[in-house]
Amino acid sequence: MPAGFTRRTLLGAATALAATSLLPRRAAAQGQPWPQAQPIRMVVPFGAGGATDIAARVIAQEMQATLGQTIVMENRAGAGSTLGTGYVARMPADGYTLLITTISGLAIGQTLYRDRIQYDADKSFEHIAIMMGTPYLLCVAPNQPIRDVAGYVAAAKARPMYYGTSGAGGVAHLLGMRLAAATGAPLEHVPYRGSTQAITDLMAGVVPSVLDSLTATSAHIKSGALRPLATTAPERSPDFPDVPTFRELGYPQVVADGWAGLAAPAGTPRPILEKLAEAVRGAQASANVQRRFAETSTSPGRYYLEDAQDFVRREVAAWAPVIRASGITPD
Repeated sequence: MPAGFTRRTLLGAATALAATSLLPRRAAAQGQPWPQAQPIRMVVPFGAGGATDIAARVIAQEMQATLGQTIVMENRAGAGSTLGTGYVARMPADGYTLLITTISGLAIGQTLYRDRIQYDADKSFEHIAIMMGTPYLLCVAPNQPIRDVAGYVAAAKARPMYYGTSGAGGVAHLLGMRLAAATGAPLEHVPYRGSTQAITDLMAGVVPSVLDSLTATSAHIKSGALRPLATTAPERSPDFPDVPTFRELGYPQVVADGWAGLAAPAGTPRPILEKLAEAVRGAQASANVQRRFAETSTSPGRYYLEDAQDFVRREVAAWAPVIRASGITPD
């Protein structure tokens, strides 16, 4: 479970925003302006309980008050988050089905799954906001003798090192491949279906290391359950000033920030998009979201509407050559 989000938090969010994959699709009643006609579905393209899922629920709970309508969370995981992403792309552009966008489903999935998806990260969606961001960290268990990246690389060269991530084809997977290429160390990827199980297995000694988001690992680092070796952020985190960046250690190839946002199917009316963007801004400014983000060292996003659309275009363009050069495939 991600840092700062307790089981009580998850249960409370689940009660307020009951997850369902079978929500009936009712036609909007004649004459009822959006969003009064029916609840809004917010599709998370990951399983329940991960960093993106829980943070999205906290934001959605705050958005409900602004919009005056219930938001129902729906988890549709699979294929590097492209299944849920593609599902929303096919929905009516009426403002009642929204997507939690991710770097995996859009910036990476656009190229990695190009022969298997029928959506376009830019043309298939109206991007409402980039809601949050977080770098990734390479972590080991504190009972291991490895204390820095140099020690990690040396251990890997002596015996192949396994690293867990939240799934194949995600940012962490690619970063692990880039670290292996930069160091010549044999790093073996172990994909999980989410951050929670990967981190649990690291603490249980099932895998020796993980590459995961700061949002997911920060509480475990603070408690001493994980030992961070380096961060993929461009600069050191003010919350963890003793954790070096890969860049300063001589690995500029291993630099990336993860992000998650909110989008609607292409063609959604502009007034609806503007109301949703306003609701996201209000949620980000709320004391509850700011506290939760601070607890997990998560950065609030700063792009909305056209700026969010431009951001996604830039991310797709930036990651495409990285993915092609890596040789990684969906299989």
